[in-house]
Amino acid sequence: MGDRKTQNIGVSGQPPMDIPPALAPPQKPKRNKFAFACAFLASMTSILLGYDIGVMSGAGIYIQRDLKISDLKLEILMGILNVYSLFGSAAAGRTSDWIGRRYTIVLASAIFFIGALLMGFATNYAFLMVGRFVAGIGVGYALMIAPVYTAEVSPASSRGFLTSFPEVFINAGILLGYVSNYGFSKLRLNLGWRFMLGVGAIPAVFLAVGVLAMPESPRWLVLKGRLGDARKVLDKTSDSKEEAQLRLGDIKEAAGIPPEWNDDVVKVPKRSHKDAVWKELLLHPTPAVRHILICGVGIHFFQQTSGIDAVVLYSPKIFEKAGINDDTDKLLATIAVGFVKTVFILVATFLVDRVGRRPLLLSSVGGMIASVATLGVALTVIDHSSKKVPWAVALAIVMVLAYVATFSIGLGPITWVYNSEIFPLRLRAQGTSIGVAVNRVMSGVISMTFISLYKAVTIGGVFFLFMGVAIIGWIFFYTLLPETQGKTLEEMQHLFGSFFKWRSTARELEKNRRVGGDGTGNGHIQMGTTNG
Repeated sequence: MGDRKTQNIGVSGQPPMDIPPALAPPQKPKRNKFAFACAFLASMTSILLGYDIGVMSGAGIYIQRDLKISDLKLEILMGILNVYSLFGSAAAGRTSDWIGRRYTIVLASAIFFIGALLMGFATNYAFLMVGRFVAGIGVGYALMIAPVYTAEVSPASSRGFLTSFPEVFINAGILLGYVSNYGFSKLRLNLGWRFMLGVGAIPAVFLAVGVLAMPESPRWLVLKGRLGDARKVLDKTSDSKEEAQLRLGDIKEAAGIPPEWNDDVVKVPKRSHKDAVWKELLLHPTPAVRHILICGVGIHFFQQTSGIDAVVLYSPKIFEKAGINDDTDKLLATIAVGFVKTVFILVATFLVDRVGRRPLLLSSVGGMIASVATLGVALTVIDHSSKKVPWAVALAIVMVLAYVATFSIGLGPITWVYNSEIFPLRLRAQGTSIGVAVNRVMSGVISMTFISLYKAVTIGGVFFLFMGVAIIGWIFFYTLLPETQGKTLEEMQHLFGSFFKWRSTARELEKNRRVGGDGTGNGHIQMGTTNG
C-alpha cells in the first residue's frame, strides 16, 4: 500500500500531472548521422584548396631556388591559383544545376587531380603555371559546391555545425600541406617541391570515389521534378518526419511546384531561370535580396582582406622576418600554425549552433584586430633593431598563432556557413558563386602583392594595414549582419531587407513565433535568441 502511494506522489507531494505534448518544452534533436556523413564527404573536397595553400608556403622556397625566379614571379605563382579558381566557381553554379551537386563534386576532384599531376611533373615556370590553372579550376568548383550541398542536406538544428565542415577541411588540408613540406624538404632540391605538389593528386582520387556514395541534394531533385527521390533523402536527413514534410513544402514552393502535386515525378513549371536569376541578383534585386547580397559579398571580402591567406601562405617568410633563418625551423613553425588553426576550427564547429553566428563572428574579429596589431608592433621592433630582440621574436610567433586561432574560431567557418544559408533556393547556386568569386579575387590580390607590399611599407606596416581593414569589417558585421541561428533556409527573406534596422525585424519575428509556433519543437522552427 505504501509502495503504491509512493509511486503516485510527485516530487512536491502533489499528484503528478500529465503535460500535453504540445505544451511540453521542446527537446533538442539528436545529431542526424546520415546528414553528418553526407556533409563530411562533400566538405572533404575543400581539403584540396587547403593542401595547395599549405604546400605552396614551403614549396615556394624551393621552387624559387630551383627555377631561379624573382620575388615577383614567386608571389604571382603563389596567388594565381585564386584567380584561376574564378573560372571554376563561375561555372560551378550552372554546372551544379545541370548535372547535380554530387557529380559537380566528382568533377572538381577530377580536375584538381589533373592539375596536381601537371604541377608535380612541371619542368619550368610556364609548365608550372599551366598546372596552377587546371588545379585552380578544380578548387573553384570545390569551393562553391561543397557549402551549397552541405546546406541543402542539413537540418536546421545542426546546419551551422555541418556547413562549417568545408572550413574544417581547408584547415586540415593546410596542415597536411605543411607536414608535406617538412617531410619532402630533405629530398634533392629538384625533387622535393615536385613531390610536395604532386602528392596532392592522391586525396583527389579518394574524394571522387567517396562522393559517389552520397545521395543527391534534395533541392536539386525537386528542381528536376523528382519528388519521390527528394522525399527519401529528406526523410533521412531531417530530425523528424514533420520537418522533412515542411522542408519539402518549402522547396516545392521555391521551385514553383503547387503544394497539391505529390507524385514521385512531376513536371516542373518552366521559368526563364538562368537570366532571371542574374537579373534578380544584380539588376533588379528586392530589398531583401540586395541586403543578402551585400552581406554575402561583404563577409567574403573582409575574410580575405584582413590578411589570413597572407599569414598562412607566407608564414615561412614572416617567421624569417621575425628572426628564424633555418629552413627546418621555419617549416616546423608553420606546422604549429596549421595545428593551431585546425584545433580552433574544430572548436568553432561545436560552438556555431550553440552560441550563434554573430557572437562568434564579432569576438573572432575583435581578437584578430588585437593580435594583428601586436604582431605589427613586434615585427616593427625587430625590423628597426640592429641585433636580435628575443622578446619581440617570441611575441611575433605567439601573435601569428593567436591571429590564426581567433580567425579560425569565428570569421573562418562562419563566412561559409553564413553565405550558404542566407540565399533563397532560386538564387543559391549563383549567389554563393558570387561570394566565392569575391573571396578568391581578394585572396589572389593579397597573395600576389604581399611581398611587394611589405617591401614598400615594411613588414610591420602590412599588418597595421590588415588591422585597419579588420576594424572596418567588425563595424560592417555589427551593423548589417542579422543572426541566422536556427532559422530555416527558406525563412531568411523575412529577416533581410531592413538593412540597419534588422534588429527590430528580428524582435518582431521572434514575438510572432512565440505566439504562433506550431509546438512541435522541431529544430527548423527554433530561432536564435542571441542578439548583437
